[in-house]
Amino acid sequence: MFYSIAIDGPAGSGKSTVAKEVAKSLKYTYIDTGAMYRAITLKALNLGINNLAIEENYSFIYDTKLEFRNNLMFMDGVDVSKDIRTEKVVKNVSLVSSLKCVRDKLVIMQREMAKSDNVIMDGRDIGTNVLKDATLKVFLNAAIDVRALRRYYELKESGSDVTYDDTIIDIIRRDNFDSNRLHNPLKKADDAIELDTSLYTVEEVRDNIIKIFKELIRNE
Repeated sequence: MFYSIAIDGPAGSGKSTVAKEVAKSLKYTYIDTGAMYRAITLKALNLGINNLAIEENYSFIYDTKLEFRNNLMFMDGVDVSKDIRTEKVVKNVSLVSSLKCVRDKLVIMQREMAKSDNVIMDGRDIGTNVLKDATLKVFLNAAIDVRALRRYYELKESGSDVTYDDTIIDIIRRDNFDSNRLHNPLKKADDAIELDTSLYTVEEVRDNIIKIFKELIRNE
């Protein structure tokens, strides 16, 4: 029997950072679904696709290989972990990830990854769609100014020339897009535990999730 923890939340809520720490502590496999959608966005941009909203432009996805190696995102055998964090990819990933053909294909990949190992998986529709039967479902959130500041530092670290004001505007745009998209929008699963990360360190949030998880499996 394998266990799974689904961690969902909006951009900048800290879900990827927290998920990595939880996976490290429990020695579980970490699956960053957001990185998978960013990789597909990167490939679409690199292929010079002009209209990212047309599903017919994504036939390449069926020949694309995505895998994680030591928490790094590899696409077609190449490490794209840094390339998928650029401003251009971040600005377009919500659109690409809203397409049914993209979501259907990546969800299949994600579910396959969770069939043979204990996993920590984070994203926007893990608890509501990808892993509906996850052992534990967590929804992370944070004040919008906190989330924008986190994303601003992430973009600056990747070399993007952005301002904090630009970042908060983009966060608001992404929140609206992700929450209102037609296919599997961002929302808290009915049986998920919601945690606000605004005033807590990564370590505190990690420890809280692990405590809840261990109590849950202890009472099975």
